[in-house]
Formats: sequence, structure tokens, C-alpha cells
Amino acid sequence: MRTIASPQPADAGSQPRAKLSYRPEVQGLRALAVLMVVTYHVWLGRVSGGVDVFLLISAFLMTLSFARKVEGGKPLRLASHWLHLLKRLLPAVVVVILGVLAGTRLILPQSRWPDVLDQAWASLLYRQNWLLADTAVDYYAQDHSGASPLQHFWSLSIQGQVFLLWPLVFAGAALLKRMLRRWTALDHRVSYAALLAAAFGAIFVASLVFSIEQTATNQAYAYFDTRTRLWEFALGSLLALALPHLNPGKTLRVILGWTGLAAMLSCGILLTVDRSFPGFIALWPTLAAAAIIVAGQSGSRFGVDRFLTWKPLVALGDNSYALYLWHWPLLVLALAATGITAPNLVQGLAIVAASIVLAVLTTRFVEKPLREWHWPQGRAWRTAVVIAACGALLAGPVSVWQSKMMADEAAAAAQPKELTPGAAALKPENAGKPTPEAKIIPAPLAMKNEWADIDGLCTDGNVPSDPLLAGCLQNSRPDKVTKRIVVLGDSHAQQYMAALGPIARSHGWEVVALLKGNCRFGGESPDRDAECNAFNKASAQYVLDHKPDAVFTVASLTHKEAPFETEVPQYLEGIKPFTDAGMEVVGIRDNPRFHLNMPECVQKNGPEASECNVPLQESLAGSSPLDAYRGKVPGLHLMDLSDFICADGICPAVVGNVYVYKDDNHLTKTYVQTMIPMFEKRLLKATGWK
Repeated sequence: MRTIASPQPADAGSQPRAKLSYRPEVQGLRALAVLMVVTYHVWLGRVSGGVDVFLLISAFLMTLSFARKVEGGKPLRLASHWLHLLKRLLPAVVVVILGVLAGTRLILPQSRWPDVLDQAWASLLYRQNWLLADTAVDYYAQDHSGASPLQHFWSLSIQGQVFLLWPLVFAGAALLKRMLRRWTALDHRVSYAALLAAAFGAIFVASLVFSIEQTATNQAYAYFDTRTRLWEFALGSLLALALPHLNPGKTLRVILGWTGLAAMLSCGILLTVDRSFPGFIALWPTLAAAAIIVAGQSGSRFGVDRFLTWKPLVALGDNSYALYLWHWPLLVLALAATGITAPNLVQGLAIVAASIVLAVLTTRFVEKPLREWHWPQGRAWRTAVVIAACGALLAGPVSVWQSKMMADEAAAAAQPKELTPGAAALKPENAGKPTPEAKIIPAPLAMKNEWADIDGLCTDGNVPSDPLLAGCLQNSRPDKVTKRIVVLGDSHAQQYMAALGPIARSHGWEVVALLKGNCRFGGESPDRDAECNAFNKASAQYVLDHKPDAVFTVASLTHKEAPFETEVPQYLEGIKPFTDAGMEVVGIRDNPRFHLNMPECVQKNGPEASECNVPLQESLAGSSPLDAYRGKVPGLHLMDLSDFICADGICPAVVGNVYVYKDDNHLTKTYVQTMIPMFEKRLLKATGWK
């Protein structure tokens, strides 16, 4: 791999220097790193530490190259360097992304197209890591069939950003050296390498400290954050600067090499890598790789370099950039096409073999010809033309596809409301009436916006004092507040805000929401984790302190496996302090959960397919858990809208030309909005409110 993505360290120069700059054992190390990444992804579904090795090697080679230039008196020519680098990196990227787009069109359901297209832009512009960080993608999900085929571009994006930043460090150190020579007597005391070591040492310490802190507090975001990874690059640069001063003996080289190799290969097995990177744990694979590089050419037939310089391994290293690019999308698309969650040995070998074949073809017919093409090398503008052409080759199809999806979304949204009645199709007076032909809404492009709207953060007297409740939300306060309601629970409580919010506005109710994902409200219970129990305790105290007129909750809990619906753990114990204090509580029945993504099922198989219409007995309890609550707590009002979600013994994915679910368990905002008249009627009937 010329980089996952690293510039070649050698420049044109004397033959001895060019020979010394080529380190076949590093190329073999690169091959092993990509094999680690591929193997762990395909068969183990885990993070290996191989990417961290790539980051270190990239900075190591780049530092060797720039240090030689400056010490040899050559101009850095940063603009030319960046253009040359992009010319080498982009062609393979464009080819792979175009292949992914073709696979997406053929294999993935329409609801996944918008995210893939957004990530195509992000990958092209080297900002994929920030996109994934902002959307809190779980990179460690065992079921890669639901992952993005472009998700792996996060590491290339980080490297692209560092390839922009690192030359500025080299140039800054060179400028400082020149200033010292001109204005002080320190020039002969402070070498260029020392200035670089100081700069990269500072980056290493600052980034590692930041990485440890962020990994401990916000690991999902930290994994993709460039700032938490800079220390890995800095370590590679420091290694390059220190290497000329390190001269271990033959025996020590042998020990360093094999110890480093064993540590590197075992990292993902021995350590809980998936939930602890990129904090201090990432020192394990990076220091292991550093030990191998320090071992270098051992001069012993027992040295690890004898293995790392094995020709097939070095040849794989030459193709490792393209192999990294291809293996992940092939894995994701293969799983999506076959419907399996993880490949067996034979299936995995087929994916790896196909990845290697595509990598060799990409390197031979895309990377190498463009790298050796002489015309762009004559002028910087020619290189820029090649880069622009590559970008346009991808930007064109992505733009056309996105425009088509936007037009389809507009057409679907513009349909007359009577064509998309949603839950109204299940009203008794509409029973048995066929739904008119129409496009199903929301359109795939709009599906990601199907969470219930809540106007903003809590203000004024509604702001909680407990930091656990910092995400407190509320709808806009009416001019005249007739009733104050607090919504407690998780995303299943939030989804009903799509109905409760508009109803509250029409009645002059103020609504505050205290929500935490996967944390159903109830009294303290060992069935919940400590964080959820703490949040519920803080939420309950907020209610007791603010004394609203009513509290809204979800009063049952659905499951994918039998029993499909149960009571919420310690539900009555959780709400009793509210009713004892004179507040009313509304408890609504939960909606079903499924093993499959319901809109994707429809897009693959059609709305009438049996797998998209799940029997009621496999979705909800035969007898509602809410029945067990009746009469036990005065002031508790129970609501059941399941007859507007499931009907005639079936829980369908589409009702009245509206998707009921946005995934495998959350109702779409659009569908809940079609339930507003029924929701309001039952809420007022259950509570007696006016």
C-alpha cells in the first residue's frame, strides 16, 4: 500500500540514498497490517489495531522524506507536494467509490442510499471521519450487513488531513531554523531534527492526553476524531527522527522484531480494543510496530525481517492501499446481498480473494499508470487538471443521483393527503376499504428526518439543575399555559411527541421532555444499568421539584424475542411518588420490535410480503401488560393505540401508504402524525381533560 496512504520516502537522488530509503521489511509490515484489518473485519467483527499501525508507518515514511529534503537543501514546494499526493491517492478512491455506488444501487435498499451518497462526498473530500463522528456510528457493530460500505474511509480521511498538516510542521521547523541562523547564535546548537522532535513531541503529548480523556468520556466520537489520532502520527515521526541514533545489536534486533510482531498480531485478541481505542491502549500496536521498524534489517537468519521481506508479502504490501479500499465494501455488500450477519470460513475466503483480485487490478491498471504518467509531472496545473477530472468523474453521478432522489421526495410529499391516510386507514369506518394507489411516504431521502420534532432545549424555570438532565427539551411555551406535562423515558416516549406536541399546542399545554436512549422510565431496578437508574432517579426528582400537572410515559416494554411484551421493571414504584403528590400519570402501551428493518423489508420485497407483515402474536403480548396496572395506582391513566399499529392479527410495515416504522422498532414521525386525531380522542377520554 503506497499509503493507506503514505507518500514514498525516496526522492530522486544518489543511488546509495535511494537504496537506503527503501525498506522492504516496512512494506511487509504494511502487508501484515492490512491482513490484520481484513481478517478481523471479515471473521471476527472486531478492531485489530492494524489501522493504527498504518497511521504510524505513514508518518514514519513521510518524515524520512521531508527530513532528507530539508537537510539536503531542497525546497519543500508544499503545493506541488499536495497536488502530487492527491494525484496518486484519488484515482483508486474514485474507482472504489464508483464501484460501491453501483453495488449500492443493485443491492442496498433505497432507505440506505442517501447515507451512502452523503458518505461518497465525505470520502472524496477527506472528511468522512467527522461525518461518522457526528452521527455517532457504532464502528464495532457485529452485524456489518447494516454498516455503510464507505465507513472505512474514516481512516483515509484522517490521513488526508494529516498529509495536509504535517508538511506545514516541516515547513514551520525549516523556517524557524532559518530564523535562528539569521538572528541568533543558536543555529549550530539546534538541529533541524531537534526542532522537529520538539514539535512532534508536543503534538504527541497533547494528543495522547486528549485521546485518553475523550476515549474515557465519549469513545464513540473519539474513535473518529482526528485530534485523538495525531499522537499516533507523531509517534511515527519521532521514530523516524530517532532511528539514525538507534543501533541495537543483532541479538536485540531479533528479539525486538519477533516480540513486536507477536504483540502486534495479538493486540485485537488479548485487548478489549473495540471499546477502548484510541486511548492509551493504542500504544500496544503502535509501539509493537515501532519495535519491528527499529529491528530493521537484523543481519540474522532468525530475524523477523527474513519473514517480512518474503516476496509474496512485500508484493501484497505494494497492493495494500487498494486492498484496504476494497475489502470493506465487498464485505458489507456481500452480507447485504446474502442476508447473513457474518461470513463463514469459505464465504470469508471468497470475499478476501475477491478483494485481493480487485486490489491487484486497481493497482496495476489505475494507480500505477497514473503514477507513471509523465504529462502531469511537467506542470502543477496539469496535475490539478488530473485531480479535478477524478473528482468530476465521481461528483457527476453522485449529484445526478441525489437530484433524482430529491425530486422523488418532493413528488411523494406533494401527493394529496387522502392518498396517504396512514393510521386513519385502520379506523373502524375505513375497515376493509382498499387504500388508493400512491407512493409510500416518507420517501427514502426523508427517512433520516423521521424522529419526532421537539422545539429545543429547556429554558427559564424548566432548566434542570442536575447535570444528568442537561439534554432537557421542551416545545415552545404557549402564551397562556393551561397544563404542564413532563415526558419521561426513552426514544419510544419521544416518538409520541409527534402527536402530543401538536395536541399540546392546540390546548395550550406546555410539554417538557427528559429522554435517554434505551432507558425506559421506572423505579430503580437491577434490570437496568446504573447509568439509566441514575437518570431515572434524577428525572423523578425533577418532576417532584417542578410539580407538573401530568407525566407522560410508555408503560409496557416490547422485545424481539418471546416474551414479546412485558411490564416495565418497577413501573408502578417509579410513578407512585408522582401520583402521591397529586400529579396525574399517562401510560401508553409500547409498539412492537422486530428482527428486521421494516422499511428496508418493504423496499426489497414489497409491502405485501409476508416477512414485512408480522403476526400479532409475535409482536405484542396476547393480554396487554397494562391490564396488570389497572386499579393499583389512583391517578394513572392508561392508553392503548396498538389497534392503530396492528390490525386483523398482523403488524404491517406499511399502513395507508405510510411507513409505520423508520427502522426495526421506532415509529416514523409521519405515521404518528396520522394518529393525532385518535391519539387526542383517547388521551382526553382516558384522562377526562378538556
